[in-house]
Amino acid sequence: MDKKMKSDAFGKVGVLYGGKSGEREVSLMSGKAVHEALKSKGIDAHLFDTGTHTVAELEKEKFDRVFIALHGIYGEDGCMQGLLEELQVPYTGSGVMASAIAMDKIMTKRLWLAEGLPTPRYTELKANTDFNEVVAKLGLPLIVKPACEGSTLGLTRVTDASQMKEAYELAATHDQSVLAEEFIEGMELTCAVLERDGKPEALPMIRIIAPGANYDYQNKYFSDETKYLCPCGLDAELEKSIQQYVVQSYRALGCRGWGRVDVMLRSTDNKPFLLELNSSPGMTGHSLVPMAAKQAGLDYADLCVTLLAAATLDHIKHKGN
Repeated sequence: MDKKMKSDAFGKVGVLYGGKSGEREVSLMSGKAVHEALKSKGIDAHLFDTGTHTVAELEKEKFDRVFIALHGIYGEDGCMQGLLEELQVPYTGSGVMASAIAMDKIMTKRLWLAEGLPTPRYTELKANTDFNEVVAKLGLPLIVKPACEGSTLGLTRVTDASQMKEAYELAATHDQSVLAEEFIEGMELTCAVLERDGKPEALPMIRIIAPGANYDYQNKYFSDETKYLCPCGLDAELEKSIQQYVVQSYRALGCRGWGRVDVMLRSTDNKPFLLELNSSPGMTGHSLVPMAAKQAGLDYADLCVTLLAAATLDHIKHKGN
């Protein structure tokens, strides 16, 4: 339990889960786990499925604060954050603008590049794009994925130029904005960021070893064959330098509360490349933020309470204004 707040100080808490995105299944698992953890700490927590209930029903609940356990569009992209701002209900995680930017991989890259942060080269794809030119620019293999979707949904590793059209069409079924990204050969890592007393702190990094080096939706959430190493086994100085990049990338997008940054470490020169930032990471039994928090001495329930205690608004109305 957060030492600064007793369980009754949180009031009536809503755990928003489910939703309408392609990540609904994962969100249902995250929400249930968070709800059980908060209840175990004596918090008056209630599940609320935003995919099956209306905005009017949400307003009627009169939650004092909410834990956002939603992933993907309508939950992680600024939409729900904007609604909660209007309802004046404090919520966990990043605000409206940061959530929207982090959800969009192209906008994220633009900001990171402007800040001088390392991220793989990319090209935005359209239906009339010359895919052969993209292959010539980025080389093979390369990654094609929707710009505003998570959990590797709609992602294709392209190994031949003839696959580009099909890869684009698959990604476009998930989002109208699609990008091709340079493939980085090397070690797959992820690094969680947790704010304590308003200061973002990088948690221990996790190395991901997926079957066949394919960390897809199945291997991410349901496979017991995927291995996670925490500690990750990197040299301490190298890990520290990557963590510094991660915190910089988090700040560059204006995030708050928590997040998780996926990183590739190139095998040829140990150079890190930032892939994307998840502003509302998974909280399932296979999720990585709880794993990193545990390594840092924070168990799952205490992590949930820490996040809930930091719930806030972009715009807080004051009496008399």
